[in-house]
This record gives sequence, C-alpha cells and structure tokens, in this order.
Amino acid sequence: MEKKVVRICPVSDPGTTYFLQIAWQKDLGAGFDVVLSDGLSAWTGKVPEEDISKEAADMEMEREKYIGELKKVLLFEGGLADKYNFDISKGGVDGECLNFSYEKNLKDVSFRLGSLMLQKVSGPALVISELISYCLDCIKGLHSKNENLQKENERLQSDLDDVQEQLQKCVEAKEELEMELYKRFILVLNEKKAKIRNLQKSLKEAEEAVLETTQARDTMSTSKSKVETEDYDGSTDDESENSTQPSTSAAAKPRRDSLLGSPDIIDVAPSRKRRQRARNVPRAEPKVALYESQTAAKKRADSPPKSSVKQPSSKEMPSESEKNTGDPEDLFDDI
Repeated sequence: MEKKVVRICPVSDPGTTYFLQIAWQKDLGAGFDVVLSDGLSAWTGKVPEEDISKEAADMEMEREKYIGELKKVLLFEGGLADKYNFDISKGGVDGECLNFSYEKNLKDVSFRLGSLMLQKVSGPALVISELISYCLDCIKGLHSKNENLQKENERLQSDLDDVQEQLQKCVEAKEELEMELYKRFILVLNEKKAKIRNLQKSLKEAEEAVLETTQARDTMSTSKSKVETEDYDGSTDDESENSTQPSTSAAAKPRRDSLLGSPDIIDVAPSRKRRQRARNVPRAEPKVALYESQTAAKKRADSPPKSSVKQPSSKEMPSESEKNTGDPEDLFDDI
C-alpha cells in the first residue's frame, strides 16, 4: 500500500495545523483511506470507488480528469497548493465526527471536489505513532536516497576530474603533436619551395635557350633569303642583257639574208618546173611510155624469179638532167 502524508491548514481554523495521510492500493481511482490528526486526536475515513464515480458524474466531469484533480488536491502533485482549499467542520453527536471537504479555487469562485465524514479514533496514540513512524521511515528513506545521491555525485565528480585530467593531457599531447607537425610541415614546405625555384630557373633557362635558337634560326633564314634574292636579281639582269643582244643583232640583219641563209627552207622551184614541163610534153609521150612498159615486162620475164625488187619506171624517176636544168626566170621568181 502506498501512503502520502501532507500538512494542511483548513480555511475554517487557519491557526491549527493538521496532518493528512492518504493511503491507496493500486490507483487513487480505486478508492483510498484518509487519516487526519492534529497531534492530540485522530480521525479516519474511507472513500470507495463508487463515491468517486458518483462525484465525477455529479460534476459532469470525466472520471479520469476527476481522478487527476484528486491527485493534485490530496497528494499535492504539481505543486499548486494555492489553488486548493480544505475545510473541516464538526458534526455528529458530541462533535466526535468531522466533516472533511476539499475544494478548487478559481478566480472569484470555488467548487467542491469532494467531501467525507471522518470518525474519531478511540486510541489516537496508535494512529499518531503510525504517522510518526511513517514520517520517520520517509525521512530515513530520504536520507538513504540522499546518501546514495551524494555517493553518486562524488563518483561523478571523481569521473569528471579524471576526464578533465585526461582532457588536459590530450590537449597537451595535441599541442605537442601540432608543433611537431608544424615543424615537419615547414621543412617539407621549404623543400618544395626550393624545388619550385629550381624548376622555375630551369624552365626560364630552357625558354631563353629556345628563344635564342629561334632568333638565330630566323636570322639565318633572313640572311639566306637576302642572298637568294640578290642572286636571283643578278641572274635576271644577266639573262635580260643576253636576251637583248641577240634580239638587237637579229633585228639589224636584213630580212632577205635570213630567208636565203636559212637551212630549213626547201626550194620548191624544181618541182614547179617539173609540173610546167609535164604540161608541155607532146602527144607522142604515150607511145614512149607503152614501149618502156613492154621493155620492162620483157626484162622481168628474162630475169630470175627470186629477184623481186621493183625497178622504178622512167616516168616515176626523172632524169638527172631534168632535175638540174631549170628555167632562169622560174628561179628568179622563186628568189
């Protein structure tokens, strides 16, 4: 069974302090027991589950929500004690009973959450001793819990110190490692810088060498082109001089000498004379030709058959005298 003891001051008697104990089994909604004491007397009562349901129905409130309000007012859950009030009034014969009620305060009004009748206990010493024992047990449990919390706090503090010490060592190791890496990095960086300088120097020298070679090649090509141009100009001058001299000399010669002295010109005068002479031959020429043909046929018949050489006729081959003789007038005309 779970219990909870709280201290209350009722509205009807604010100068008197009461101790209220609430005990329940599983849940506050299943019913709970109430013990109230002022240190001299004690009163007890019980609220069943049916009364809880009836109160929720009367207030037109859901049962779960009503149970939540009971936890806040009786167990002080949420720490809102100012919003709830308690009232105690005597009742019954000789005032041996107390009417215990609890209310919730709103802005200007309050409404009752519940009430019950408490019966006075004939032996309050036992009830009070139980309250004191419960309070002592709670205090003892709180002390034990406090000690455990203190031990846990010390352990956590020790762990925190160890962690801080390790963290400090890690920081120092990190700084040392950074310094070492920085030194190594400086060495590597200087080496790389030196290598880059050497490469830049080599590249510059190579570029200068290539530039010098290009300039020398351009100079040589320029000089060669100049020499070739001069040689070409000289050769063209010589050729022009040589070509002008024969032309002038050829122009000076008379045209008649060139025509007479040229070996390529063929004299056509003999052939023309032969044609003229052939036209002047008398009619008796066919007879001579017939006689010559008969004589040639007789010679071919008398000659051996192996000789197949064709002899030219007298008509085809003119006599030498005919070739060499010519008319002076015709020669003069040809010239």
